[in-house]
Amino acid sequence: MKKSLHRRVINRLLHSLARVLPGTTWLRPFLHRLRGVKIGTNVFIGDEVYLENEYPEALEIQDGVQISIRAIILAHTCGPGQIVIGKDAYIGPNVIIATSGGRRLCIGEGAVIGAGVVVTQDVPPHIFLAQASSVPVGKALVPLTKAKNIEDFIRGLSPIKRRPPS
Repeated sequence: MKKSLHRRVINRLLHSLARVLPGTTWLRPFLHRLRGVKIGTNVFIGDEVYLENEYPEALEIQDGVQISIRAIILAHTCGPGQIVIGKDAYIGPNVIIATSGGRRLCIGEGAVIGAGVVVTQDVPPHIFLAQASSVPVGKALVPLTKAKNIEDFIRGLSPIKRRPPS
């Protein structure tokens, strides 16, 4: 469904305001509701949260959800999909939740998504989804800050040999 230019401008203005104004539990949810996001009660939306700009009506955030700082929730790639965040779920800082056109992605009731996690598939209820620990993959023999160009940095990488699990 094509939106008018007027509606698209209003959505972006409301979205910009919701990202920076105070009011994590009342003003931000209210502004997103005006945009078309389905938001339940007692929802917390942190600073600089990006909620689907083009198809806000494709998002459903149920009661008691908490969305932490700088989370990004995208319900479209090649057309609108749908994202449903279940009751009492927690979305950590810098989490990215994304789905593509025609797909429905669900975060289950009471699920906890840890900081920095990228979610592209359903998360069952009451699951704690944590990002895998950072693992060294190489030794930088030429520091990136000293390399003349990216190719010199890449040529200076030495793989780290891993021991097989015992």
